[in-house]
Amino acid sequence: MTYLDQSLGQLARRIPGATRLFDQHHLDFCCAGNRTLRTAAEEAGIEAEPIVNELHVLQQRTDDHADRDWGGASDSELINHILVRYHAVHREQLPELVRLARRVEHVHGERPNCPHGLADHLEAMAQELDSHMRKEELVLFPMITHSQGGIPDMPIAVMRMEHDSHGAELRRLSELTNDITTPRDACNTWRALYLGLRTFREDLMAHIHTENNILFERFAPAQIH
Repeated sequence: MTYLDQSLGQLARRIPGATRLFDQHHLDFCCAGNRTLRTAAEEAGIEAEPIVNELHVLQQRTDDHADRDWGGASDSELINHILVRYHAVHREQLPELVRLARRVEHVHGERPNCPHGLADHLEAMAQELDSHMRKEELVLFPMITHSQGGIPDMPIAVMRMEHDSHGAELRRLSELTNDITTPRDACNTWRALYLGLRTFREDLMAHIHTENNILFERFAPAQIH
């Protein structure tokens, strides 16, 4: 079945990033999520093909998650991979997750299993993660790419400490969402939110692993106690 013949709700639940795409095109995947993409686009008077192409890109990015062993990449290749695959992706993910979380809290706030406080937590995570990534982009990564093999241990030690903080924030995220367990009667928005949260968690963990255990180990190995 092509994307055109799948419902907006199905696509939103299955493809990370689809909700942001649908929102940009003013396609209601929540209350009218049973319509196919073809029908929704026709009713909105917009071309469906560009949306289909973007969905393919989003799906491919998910499928390509771990195709390569980055341990053998050069420093510059590895850093570029981190910037494109993780830094840019997190900056797309978090604003959309905050938007979806606020919508769920607004609509379903009276339910005991509603993730109260999730939107504020994600907003704080977005600010802290962006600050962390900017330090890497403006200071640490240029230091690595322009060095002759020796850089001070301190900047990497600081980044490792901040990674530990991100791990604690992920644990809090799990507490707020019952380990990102979607309620059986959740609406499409709630399901899309939790799909996005699971993808974000996986991406952030892979991001931290790539830096801590591959890139940083080349310059300042972690201390084993």
